[in-house]
Amino acid sequence: MKYIIIGGDAAGMSAAMQIVRNSEGNEIVTYEKGETYSYGQCGLPYTFNGIVDSTDDLIARTPETFQEKYGIKTHTLHEVTKVDCEKKMVYGTNHHTGERFEDHYDRLLVATGASPNCPPWEGIESDGIFTLKTIPDAEQIMNYINDDVQNVTIIGGGYIGLEMAETLCDIGKNVQIIERGERLAKIFDEDMSGLIHEQAEKQNVKLTFKESVEGFKTHNNGRVRCVVTDQGEHPSDLVLVAVGVTPNTSFLQGTGIFTSVDGAIEVNAYMESTIKDIYAAGDCATQYHRVKQRPDYIPLGTHANKQGRVAGLNMINTPTPFKGIVGSSIIKFFDAALGKTGLSEHEAGAIHFPYTSVTIDSTHAAGYYSKEDPMKVKLVYNDKTRALLGAQIIGGEGVDKRIDVLATALYHSMTVDELLDLDLSYAPPFNSVWDPIQQAARRA
Repeated sequence: MKYIIIGGDAAGMSAAMQIVRNSEGNEIVTYEKGETYSYGQCGLPYTFNGIVDSTDDLIARTPETFQEKYGIKTHTLHEVTKVDCEKKMVYGTNHHTGERFEDHYDRLLVATGASPNCPPWEGIESDGIFTLKTIPDAEQIMNYINDDVQNVTIIGGGYIGLEMAETLCDIGKNVQIIERGERLAKIFDEDMSGLIHEQAEKQNVKLTFKESVEGFKTHNNGRVRCVVTDQGEHPSDLVLVAVGVTPNTSFLQGTGIFTSVDGAIEVNAYMESTIKDIYAAGDCATQYHRVKQRPDYIPLGTHANKQGRVAGLNMINTPTPFKGIVGSSIIKFFDAALGKTGLSEHEAGAIHFPYTSVTIDSTHAAGYYSKEDPMKVKLVYNDKTRALLGAQIIGGEGVDKRIDVLATALYHSMTVDELLDLDLSYAPPFNSVWDPIQQAARRA
């Protein structure tokens, strides 16, 4: 069998490695439109403040390693621009030479990821305006930053916006976040957002809400000098646009491959698309949400690696279902950890789930041992069946382990009352006799 994989990062190479390790005599060909294979995108913000020494440290395996050690044919700067499902052919451009190429497959995996949204604002092509998704993106920003760059504006208050605000503050820049909504990190409910805003203000990050960007003005040398919104102008030496991503699926138009949520390829539990012998995984594909009980689109590296593994096994006739996600994430934002899993109140209401919620203030350790790590815990649950629907925790140490317990509870469809029966570890430096999530469950 000849397997072609479009995309050389998390999902694509996870699939390729499953094919290598679990079958013999197959040909695996990968096409990557960039220059880098298998790297940790989520680590990019931490290369700016030196927590990660170099972007090279984010590379798990090079194209040469895949080719020489595992026999996977790797092609960098090869962009697939068309797929013919009937002839089982892919067509594209070799950006090394500018020449066209074509190739035949028996089975195809689309693992093309997603690209940062870049609205058509006036002046968006000016020097000093960036997005962040790849290693070259990060290196371009680093090369641009110098002592003359003092005022940085981040457009968007999501994952990348918050992480980059922290890392740019760490290197001494004046940071402003412009968000057209009323708060940062909108995956959290409004009653939790105040803690996030407190962290930003404590670190002198300027927050500008309810303003819509309209364009940019530049100096005579073409470098950006201010962001123009519907409310005014904001002086800026550098701008980072972080307003979400779009799946890289436009090249599939006309193939009959069905795309749904935000343009992502809709796949079944076996990562199969609507066209025979074509699979999809990662940030270009949907994920089944176990709580919503329907396909969703939450592009994260954790999902990409899992979906890639599952796709690779199914492509070699080893039936393996992807069991789905519950929507778990965590963000480090200065001194706070922002954890979420499952549905927020807003999300539950949007899909007409009957819900209610409970919120408590607690601490990571026993209260008599230490009060230095307060945390706010919120549980969202079905007010009829008592089924847990979601949770949000903001605090310092210990947020990660609690949100993972709740993610596991969601995966297994537990009720809020069943949380009380969990046998969780206890010692005063780590917990109270009733864990904070159990304290919330008791309140519920």
